[in-house]
Amino acid sequence: MDHLWPEICAFIRTGITNAGSKGANWVIKTVGRDAYGFRNPENQRLRALCATTRKSRGCLNPA
Repeated sequence: MDHLWPEICAFIRTGITNAGSKGANWVIKTVGRDAYGFRNPENQRLRALCATTRKSRGCLNPA
């Protein structure tokens, strides 16, 4: 547990976490697993890009 203290202290000082990047990475890995067997890596890249944009997730109000 001692190896985590630098990260804990950094959070206490700044209030910033890496939760956003961890969440995006999880979505990209899930999309990659769903796309297993597809032959076109460009389509897989576009699927991951689409899945990680806020508009496609419904977070933005278009009005």
